[in-house]
Amino acid sequence: MTSSSRRGLPHLAAAVDLPGEYDVGAHVELIRLAERGGLDFVTLADTSAGAGPGPGVGPGAGVGPGPGLDAVAVLSRAVAATRRVGLVPMVTGPHAGSADGEAAVAHLDRVSRGRAGRRIDVSGGEPSGLAALTGPSPQGHTVRVADATDGPARLAAARYADVVLARVTSRAQARSVRDQLRADAAESGREPDSLRVLAALSIDLGDGEHAAEPGHGGGGPRRSARGPLYRGGPVDLADLIASWHRDGAVDGFHLIPVEPRRDLERLVNGTVALLQHRGLFRTFYPGGTLREHLGLARPVGQIAGGRT
Repeated sequence: MTSSSRRGLPHLAAAVDLPGEYDVGAHVELIRLAERGGLDFVTLADTSAGAGPGPGVGPGAGVGPGPGLDAVAVLSRAVAATRRVGLVPMVTGPHAGSADGEAAVAHLDRVSRGRAGRRIDVSGGEPSGLAALTGPSPQGHTVRVADATDGPARLAAARYADVVLARVTSRAQARSVRDQLRADAAESGREPDSLRVLAALSIDLGDGEHAAEPGHGGGGPRRSARGPLYRGGPVDLADLIASWHRDGAVDGFHLIPVEPRRDLERLVNGTVALLQHRGLFRTFYPGGTLREHLGLARPVGQIAGGRT
């Protein structure tokens, strides 16, 4: 078993999606809250039609030419309101991997001074857009984030991603996925420690300080229509995070609030505050880039697949 002191502290990220809301200011407030908690990064799903920045960059608006939210535009607006937290637009559909899409993320990385990450689609194996991802960046190259829940995607994620998100419902499953990803990374010529594996978990903290429901808490989340779901209080969530990380099952968590405003506030002021009190999570950002938050070395002469 690997101790937390030898492995460092867990990495925590949160989704700041507000379904059905397109106001930039509301999203920026959630991002600022995440930064107050010292989270490594936030993610924001792109629900635009893939048309790129448009009216969504204007005051109080988050929509482009079509319906939906332009995640890059919203996160670009958050740059001036924050100083440290990482910013990861989760772009899917026709805009993902396109030249315009990669240029927009590269711009976000530059204006944020190296705080941007980029979702890469590994569901079909080789991801697109990697040439752009290795271009000039204040952090060497933009941090690459991949969803590797499905087995076939894991090999590609192990080769190309810096951060892997995996939906798992038990500590044993999480450890198995992490071990396999690290083994695949080594097989592809990468240093396994250059990969961060985060368990993706929806959280419902509406029960306040009450104990986690059966099947939640230290025993792990349970399956739901939303994917793995924790429902309980901030204290039991802190115990889950600490124990999974201490046992080497994960490098951290990507947490998706069921009720964004309520649950993110309780995550930061409850769960994170408790972890900080126990010395199990950072109380300040030691660096300025997302790569530094994640404890990842700046790549030197590295190409997309991990070899130089």
